[in-house]
Amino acid sequence: MTKLNIAEIQELIPNRYPIYFIDRVDEMTPGEHVLALKNVTINEEVFQGHFPGEPVLPGVYILEALAQAGSIPLLTLDKFKGQTAYLGGMNKVKFRKKVQPGDQLMLEVNIVKLKDYAGIGKGVAYVDGKKVCEAELTFIIGR
Repeated sequence: MTKLNIAEIQELIPNRYPIYFIDRVDEMTPGEHVLALKNVTINEEVFQGHFPGEPVLPGVYILEALAQAGSIPLLTLDKFKGQTAYLGGMNKVKFRKKVQPGDQLMLEVNIVKLKDYAGIGKGVAYVDGKKVCEAELTFIIGR
């Protein structure tokens, strides 16, 4: 298993501020699995309006973080180097707990199917070991 720092991650995925959500990759097996971290801070612009006085990370941000994490094991495969993994769909999405500033969002995605230029990953986001979100993600690889 491989660890990746921010510079290495940014070589793989095209996302940048304000929609860049991966701070570190703790484990990664090409084409199979990733365990990544996103630090949630009060400095994120979204908290100015979601919600003043009780900031909560929007669920779509958690899903985007899972999608960014899930693209990493795909884009490390030789056949996909230099390409982009687009989010093609989501199924079985469930939100279980709210995520707030100060939380560390652990993002785990297992690639369960890969055919040609498409893949399916099962993603789970955790805070303090507790499941906060889960989803089945479809990825389309392209330029």
